[in-house]
Amino acid sequence: MEKYLQYASKMDDHAFRELMNEYGQEVWNYAYFLIRRFDAADDHVQEVFIRVYQNIGSFRGESSIKTWLFAITRNLAFNYKRSAFIRKVTLTDWIGRRESSPSAEKEALDQILTDDLWKIVLDLPDKYREVLVLDARYGLSNKEIAGLLKISEGTVKSRLHRARNKVNEQMKEGIKYGII
Repeated sequence: MEKYLQYASKMDDHAFRELMNEYGQEVWNYAYFLIRRFDAADDHVQEVFIRVYQNIGSFRGESSIKTWLFAITRNLAFNYKRSAFIRKVTLTDWIGRRESSPSAEKEALDQILTDDLWKIVLDLPDKYREVLVLDARYGLSNKEIAGLLKISEGTVKSRLHRARNKVNEQMKEGIKYGII
């Protein structure tokens, strides 16, 4: 609650910089998971923090500042995805792997497994991918996820369960056929 008061009472340059430093990377990561384009995620993060700066007085403290930032990010991302521009442009829907030269075989195998796992997660339907990322990557509680997505906690639990099952099925199938 003290952080809420710190931000809501006055958004000076120092407080704004602190907010961006603390949450900027997580907001970017979340924007990227929703939009799946590096350049658009960069633009969205800028827009999120502009809106935060302009509207900090409207933050009521009913959720954490992080959840509020994610809600703004999500709303902007969905508006972007609905825009005529994005519907007319053909985008590639894959993520290239980073080329690296691991120093040990274990590191290489771990990286391959991690890449395969993220590919499976990114291929999930939006509603499953989003709850799984918010839970596993950002550590939001079911209540925070429910508030952010404007769905019930039961729906969050159900989607998390289904998302985890889909990931497990895909991993087992990949191992079975030697893909993973």
